[in-house]
Amino acid sequence: LRRTVLSAIFPPFMVQIENDVYSQIGLVMLIGLTAKNAILIIEFAKDQYDHGKPLVEAALEGARLRLRPILMTSFAFVLGCVPLFIATGAGSVARQIMGTAVIGGMLAATLLGVFIIPALYVLVERLAGARQGAAHPGEGVPGAGTPGAPAVAAAYAASPQAPKVD
Repeated sequence: LRRTVLSAIFPPFMVQIENDVYSQIGLVMLIGLTAKNAILIIEFAKDQYDHGKPLVEAALEGARLRLRPILMTSFAFVLGCVPLFIATGAGSVARQIMGTAVIGGMLAATLLGVFIIPALYVLVERLAGARQGAAHPGEGVPGAGTPGAPAVAAAYAASPQAPKVD
């Protein structure tokens, strides 16, 4: 993308991008930032799930709560790396390679991470629940996870709406 766009507009910024030590340093940095974002999304989703929200709703809530801070961090990081992307002078190729890898990777990781991390959380949590053989406490019971939840669950079980177990 850099070669295609910049060669037509700014030929001096046209550089051959290689997977050298500079791009690898940028990728290690990206792994750390992306992992931090994923951990925070999962932390918020797990907290919601433990408080009685259904799994999918908890994952969506975790992603929604962390979207703004993730976008702010990612855009600040990308804008901070623009000088690397447009570097000129001695040693500029190394900085351009690192800037290209970091900016492209951060944009891709942010866009994909916000959508894929909650979906993977739901998948892994469902697989873990299926292996354990027990559903999450209160899953599917209205009012579960709130103060007085045992009373609500007991009232729901006694109501005519509750499914009957033979």
